Formats: sequence, structure tokens, C-alpha cells
Amino acid sequence: MKITFHGAARTVTGSKHVFQLQSGKKILLDCGLFQGMGKQTTELNSEWGFIPAEIDHVIISHAHIDHIGLLPKLVKEGYKGKIYCTPATASLIKILLIDSARIQEEDIRYVNKVRIRDHKPAVDALYTEEDANMVFPLLETISYHEHFIIENGVELLFTDCGHILGSAAVNLKINENGKDIHLTFSGDIGRYRDMILKSPEVFPQADYIIMESTYGDRLHDESKVSNEALLKVIVDTCLKNHGKLIVPAFSMARTQEILFMLNQLELEGRLPPLNYYVDSPLSIKITETVKRYPDSYNAHVRKILKDDTDIFAFKGLKYIEKVQDSIALNDTDEPCVIISASGMAEAGRVKHHIANNIGGAKNTILLTGYCEPLSLGGRLKLKPDVVRIFGKEFSVKARIEEITSLSAHGDYDDMCQWLACQDPSLVSKLFLVHGDYEAQEKFRERLMKKGFRDVFIPRQHETVDLGEIE
Repeated sequence: MKITFHGAARTVTGSKHVFQLQSGKKILLDCGLFQGMGKQTTELNSEWGFIPAEIDHVIISHAHIDHIGLLPKLVKEGYKGKIYCTPATASLIKILLIDSARIQEEDIRYVNKVRIRDHKPAVDALYTEEDANMVFPLLETISYHEHFIIENGVELLFTDCGHILGSAAVNLKINENGKDIHLTFSGDIGRYRDMILKSPEVFPQADYIIMESTYGDRLHDESKVSNEALLKVIVDTCLKNHGKLIVPAFSMARTQEILFMLNQLELEGRLPPLNYYVDSPLSIKITETVKRYPDSYNAHVRKILKDDTDIFAFKGLKYIEKVQDSIALNDTDEPCVIISASGMAEAGRVKHHIANNIGGAKNTILLTGYCEPLSLGGRLKLKPDVVRIFGKEFSVKARIEEITSLSAHGDYDDMCQWLACQDPSLVSKLFLVHGDYEAQEKFRERLMKKGFRDVFIPRQHETVDLGEIE
């Protein structure tokens, strides 16, 4: 058996891992898009490192684009098998891939406009909306805790990983030569004190574990600190300085967390009387989808629902869908809060809001999660004097603030707690993926101290031979 790591290897994006059985059958774990990698991004998304038509099964851990975003390209280039995921993940995939395809088509129109101007041939989009629609008939949903045979000798079990709606650890039991081998892929691990979702679940003892390590070198602040930090930046920006607060937020999870926090402030009678704009059609669709799966909520949220029927709604909340209404937000001087995608500020409407407001000293850009260093959000975290947006330079006069505790990824305590159900002496090898190398090295040291004997950090496209099952 072999595992080859074609993405999220010493980086936090582009998750793709191919598990090859002794029989030659190949299982692809996740099929993610590389994001925020600067000039490398296009090349990374163009080169698989494997042949799509040779993949026999695809299993998806959760619906973030860096875990699903290349599914349309995979199908377009020859994959014909099933794509296994949880029901909630399937619902989100249908929304997110259409949105991603539209972004690909919009981006390539701009690229080709420049190429034609420079007398270069036009190029094709990574994939189109038509390609995205070809993915949906292949989706096969499996509920948590259901033991599902994907083929003779290969059993799949999803356990809740608490990261986002529908997220799952992938547990495989492979029987070859009469012996069972257990492999677990964590996907992304959530938090045990998540403000909305249930905590990650225990999972069966594994022989091999592929595990994310995004925050392998840090601890998060408590969510209560986030509430107070958010309130403070709203008061300072909108009430004291009469400015705009621009909040880049991923449409999935982060936007819902911020809305939940604002709703909590209203329930406590502390929400400032302002307009709060969610300027993202995608965020609106996802929020409605999250509302359809209340069984995913933790006990605290389900208790709130007994008295508050909508945990994502509050006075002053306004949803913006039309482009002209989004543009109009840049023409008003009203103190307000604008929540818009994407979270790394690398694409979408928020990039325009930042460009239009970063030059105003009364305004604030509030970063609420991890940003790739080369992304606009990553560059803003360094609090530069000048930043380049849409090919133009802008003086940074607005305040750059950050709330570090808002993350759907668990910190090293959460990840160690997820592993606590395992007997380290029975784990033959543990692979660390989905993390920056420096954080992975620190997390590796921590895991070795906990008794895991062989903790390995693979490189991009590296193959590890697990040996034959005797």
C-alpha cells in the first residue's frame, strides 16, 4: 500500500492524497483547490501528479474549497466514479462549486483580456459552471456512523470532526490477504468549544493516520474574548470614529460565527444600533443551508433555539445580493459594518470594499482568520504603509485589526484531544499535512512526547510505501 501527498503538503491548501491499495485500486482523499499561493497558484492547480481517470474512488472530508475545489476539473479530465461525502457536505458542494466555477470564468475573462492586449493566445478557465454541474450526479451521501462498503474489502465510516457543517474524519478499514488495516484521515479538526457546532468525535483505533496541523504551534483565545474584541472594534470604528468596519469573512463558517456573535450581543442588549451588511450572495445561501441542519449544533445553541428561532438574525442586519447595491456601499459615508467574502481578502466583493476604504483613517479592516502570507489578507496582517490591490498601490491609512480566536481549526490542544482516543503504540505511522512546515515541526515534537513513534511530514507529491500486508 502507498500514500502519495499531492496537496496540503507543508502548506495549508490544495488538500489531495492518493491511497493506493495492494490491488492497485486508488482512493483520492479530498480534491482541493490551491488558493493564495501567489504566482505558483495556477501551476499548482494545473498539475495533478496523477491521472484522474485512474482514480477509482473519491472521498471528501468537508466542503471547503481547498478540499473540494478541483472536483470539476477531476471529472472533466476523466474521473467517472462516485464521490462520497456526508449529506450536509453534498448540499454545500452544490452551492460552492457553482460559485467557484463562476469565479474561474470571471478570472479567465480578465486574464484573456490582458493576454489579447499583449498579443498572446487566450487560455481556458480551470473549469466552467457546466463542468461543476457534472460533479453533482456522482455524489453519494453517507451519514455519520454508517459503515458503508465502497467496494469489496474497503469499508468507509464517517465520524464528525466538528470543523464546519458536515465535516468528517474519514475512517477506512481495508481487508487484504485476510488482514484488516485501519487508516484515518482527519480532514480538518474543529474545536471542542466551538460556538455553534458539536465537538469532534472519537474514532476507531487506526494503524495509519493522516492528520491536519494548521495550528500545531498555538493556542486560541476563548470565544468570549472574541465577542468582546468584536464589540470593541465596532464601537471604536463606527461610534467613536464614525467610520466603516470592513470584515473579510469566509462565506462558510466564519460569516455564520460573526452573525451568531452579533446576535448574542443583541440578546445581551449590547449591540450598537448600526446597519450590518452581509455583502455576499454565497454567504446568504450557505447561512440558509446551515439553518437546515440544526442537529449539527451543540447543546448550548440548541438551548438558545428554544427562545430565539433564528440565531443568525438581529436588528440592523441587511443582506446585499445585487452588484449595484454592493457598489452603493462604497458611495455612502454612514458608519456601518460590512461583512464580505473572501476571508483572505484575495477575491470577491470584499477586495473592492478594502480598496475603497483602506485610505480612510476613520475606517478599520478586521481580519478574522488564517490568511496565506501571499494573499491580500496576509499582506495586510503585516500592517504595511502601502499595499497593492488590483494592480494599483494604495496607502494604508485605515486601522488593521485582527481577532485570532475565530478559527474553525482546532489548536494543538484540540488536535491532541482528538488523538486522545488512540493508543499511540498501535499507530504505525502518523502523517502531518495541511500546515506550514514550522508549525508542523513543533507539533511533531509534541506528538512524539505523547508516544507516537513515527510522525512524518511529507513533501508535495511525495510517496510513502506502507509495505505489503502479510
